[in-house]
Amino acid sequence: MHPLDWLIVLSYLAYVIWHGLKLSRGSLDSESFFLAGRSLPWWAVGLSVMATQMSAITLIGTTGQAYEDGMRFIQFYFGLPLAMIILCVTAVPFFYRAKVFTAYEYLERRFDSRTRTLTSFFFLISRGLGIGVIIAAPALVLSIVLGWGELITIFAIGLSTTFYTMMGGVQAVTWTDVKLMAVIMVGLAICVLVILQALPENVSLKDALFVASAAGKLETIDFTFDLTERYTFWSGTIAALFLFLSYFGCDQSQVQRYLTARSEDESRTSLLMSAFLKIPLQFLILFIGILVFVFYQFTQPPMVFNELAQQQAADANPAVHQQIQSEFTGVHEQRRLAALDFIDARNTNLEATARASYVDANAEFIASRREATEFVRQTNDDASFNDVNYVFPTFVLQNMPLGAVGLIVAAILAAAMSSVAAELNSLATISTMDLYRQHTNPDSTEKELLRFGRVATLLWGLFACVVATFVTNLGSLIEVVNTFGSFFYGSLLGVFVLAFVVPSAKSAGAFYGLLFGMVSVWIVSYFTDIAFLWFNVVGCLVTVAAGYLISAFSKEGV
Repeated sequence: MHPLDWLIVLSYLAYVIWHGLKLSRGSLDSESFFLAGRSLPWWAVGLSVMATQMSAITLIGTTGQAYEDGMRFIQFYFGLPLAMIILCVTAVPFFYRAKVFTAYEYLERRFDSRTRTLTSFFFLISRGLGIGVIIAAPALVLSIVLGWGELITIFAIGLSTTFYTMMGGVQAVTWTDVKLMAVIMVGLAICVLVILQALPENVSLKDALFVASAAGKLETIDFTFDLTERYTFWSGTIAALFLFLSYFGCDQSQVQRYLTARSEDESRTSLLMSAFLKIPLQFLILFIGILVFVFYQFTQPPMVFNELAQQQAADANPAVHQQIQSEFTGVHEQRRLAALDFIDARNTNLEATARASYVDANAEFIASRREATEFVRQTNDDASFNDVNYVFPTFVLQNMPLGAVGLIVAAILAAAMSSVAAELNSLATISTMDLYRQHTNPDSTEKELLRFGRVATLLWGLFACVVATFVTNLGSLIEVVNTFGSFFYGSLLGVFVLAFVVPSAKSAGAFYGLLFGMVSVWIVSYFTDIAFLWFNVVGCLVTVAAGYLISAFSKEGV
């Protein structure tokens, strides 16, 4: 990167660390460290809710997802507004009026200590794994920018974020979130403008969308009811509804956000803000991925976006690499000319013929790219190799103007650090309140709770860095993180459904129902091809059904 880009990135990182140290002076007890004294305004909480969810995975993984698969991923968010409305009526009043630190603390009051401990344990496992994915995303960027190994960049990002979270607590997390949203929006706007300016002079935005549509990239809604298909209207409105109910209603990283609000009404408003702004924002990010796809119709893309892996394969077998590269260059040129002919033929008698020619040329290009990817995979002996997460970082570094690269890299780092900080703070809260105070030191002082919370933040930061080293080649990171969560979220949601909706539910039903739900998800994932979003439905329904039946046959208090 240019020195100006470095200055922008380093200035942002220095500001974040300074801000965390500044806010640490206000974190004098457990409530201020974990809940900001329940004093934050709704708009700050709402932006924090959005920022926590919109990590670097969103900027990197979602754009790469759109480049490869088009706009279909937007269906994933169809259930979000309804989920938020339901939670505003149910979870928010329960949690806020109970004055709890954690969502699982409420379960002890409703059921018993073992149910609280079990749900806390499953949360720690699921988010501990998920946070590793969140760290892995920006590590991809820095590994490209600096030429460092991913291991070094993972620990650099993870430990720097851990440091300011240890010092500032949830206040540092929330107010940093507010500022990062502005950085992200500016960065996204610059991306759109740069891509539109880089298109050939005779290609307009309308022409670009015309080409993207022919390539199938603008297909947003699929009404096919197929449980094995990941993104359909039904998975987005039904299965994802269960995921969002669990994520925003049972996941401590989100519950903790709205517990910091000044009142119950402001907690509700913060959730509704996210409900109705998230889909347009997600659409914009996916749209940028589509524009990157169109950009590379007229500018030759890298044969493989992970250039380090490609270079290693080229060094190992230069003759084969040269042959594949030559063929790739040829099919790209054929696709470029076919795209231009298709645009010229629009609204003429030749449109259908030109469209067919472009579709064929695009199919040949995809096949050539797949051959290149397979060559890298086999040559490097890496069965898990996948470069979808490198699409957007590579585009930014190779095509953004001076200063814009630094701003966008800063936006990606900001998004990552915000989400990592929020997750670390929630993991530390659960470890401190649901494990340490509950089982190890019930009579702990405020000083001891604060000290343990900071130590827990450090330990979880280290754990997340280790997890991050294993996930960078698992495919689209936006899918990886949601897949991780879907193994746990549905069953956790089922326990809260028992607590909120089923008056006859007893502690034994909640405890063993959760275990039945977790086992059912693992069975379904192993023996069927059901898409991961439906795991949330399976886990919730099995937990509720098993919990209800066990409660019916158990004695009170068992």
